[in-house]
Amino acid sequence: MAFIRSMEVSTDNRDALLPHAAVDNGPGGIEMAHQWLFKSETYDNCNCTVNCGCQFNLPSTHGYCQSAFVGNIVEGQFNDTPLAGLNWAALYKWPGEIKDGNGKRQIVIDERANEAQRVALETIISGGACERLSNLFAVFASTCSEFCRTLFLPISLEADLELRTARVDIPGLMKSSGRPIINEFNGEPFHIALARPSGSFEFTYAEIGLGTTSVTGDMEMAFEDSWAHYCVHHFNQDGLVRERSRLTAWLDV
Repeated sequence: MAFIRSMEVSTDNRDALLPHAAVDNGPGGIEMAHQWLFKSETYDNCNCTVNCGCQFNLPSTHGYCQSAFVGNIVEGQFNDTPLAGLNWAALYKWPGEIKDGNGKRQIVIDERANEAQRVALETIISGGACERLSNLFAVFASTCSEFCRTLFLPISLEADLELRTARVDIPGLMKSSGRPIINEFNGEPFHIALARPSGSFEFTYAEIGLGTTSVTGDMEMAFEDSWAHYCVHHFNQDGLVRERSRLTAWLDV
């Protein structure tokens, strides 16, 4: 679509642009490796009902999966390249269950990122520079067969993870809003959360709500009042970092 401003980083130059960290590999010499941290406060809305099959080891609601992740990096770096403060989005579509593959993916990166940050974020969100299948991005990449070009656009994200609210605007591409589930008996927000002490490649804890999303362009999709979760994505090159989420502070009250 002509009105979407985008820019591509040549894959031929990607390795040259990535800052490398030298690791002493003993008598065998020096091996190049990447050390990184990606800690994002993230809003995700998918097309399933509140019992999203991904989180409960169940089939999807409609027999196919569509999902939009949008986050703000609160702490992060890729070797010496800082990433904190940048926004990102990842859009996914599968014609059937995720496990059956043939998915389609598009990455959107904050237009404020410089060239090194763009390459670093694209590498992480593509599922690269990490242990095999060790985080959400790597697992989902393994189930996709079509990869749309990465877009570099303004990403407006307003999210309150504790209150389960969100508002997203990526001009010309995506709009989304998130809200808490409302208790039908008293009209108050219904607080429900999901803890994953083991087995998850995405989060250890998430707040659950509802979301409505519309996406245009290569990843066209739309769903209303469907599953949304609000979580901290905390990954490094080894996988999911398992630590207590700040979202569990209510347990101490």
